[in-house]
Amino acid sequence: METTQTEQTSPMPAQPQKEHQWLQKLIGEWTFEIEAMMGPDQPPEKSTGTEIVRSLGELWILAEGQGEMPGCGQTTTLMTLGYDPQKQRYVGTWIGSMMTYLWQYDGELDAGETILTLNSDGPAMTGDEKIGKYKDVIEFKSDDHRTLTSHMLRDDGQWQHFMTAHYWRKQ
Repeated sequence: METTQTEQTSPMPAQPQKEHQWLQKLIGEWTFEIEAMMGPDQPPEKSTGTEIVRSLGELWILAEGQGEMPGCGQTTTLMTLGYDPQKQRYVGTWIGSMMTYLWQYDGELDAGETILTLNSDGPAMTGDEKIGKYKDVIEFKSDDHRTLTSHMLRDDGQWQHFMTAHYWRKQ
């Protein structure tokens, strides 16, 4: 039987790939501690909170966080992550109750399948209207401990680490 062009490229119904299965490791209830650099001459600020990660079918995860965010007080955040087989890239978004910007992710998993690097463009931390380049890196230390580190690309072309969050699965 001959397959038509429409059948070959139809995105529905999508079947989970191994990349989608990797995202399922995030599902669960987590507690987190964040340490963030708020400025070059300021000590790091720490905060804590909780996150519930659930699946949307077998193709997407939704991670809703609640807690204190350095410099912002009590916040709610929502991250979506999935995998686009056509692009062969992880894709997603991030929004927070403290800002109006919708962050869009594009990323890839390392060869060891423990580190997911998500690239994004967003408002530069320089206080002007510039858009900067960022990367968030999710790394599994174990099944019950992961980190999220955030970096921004400086004008000199170097990545500057400015935030680390440790997540521990609730038992």
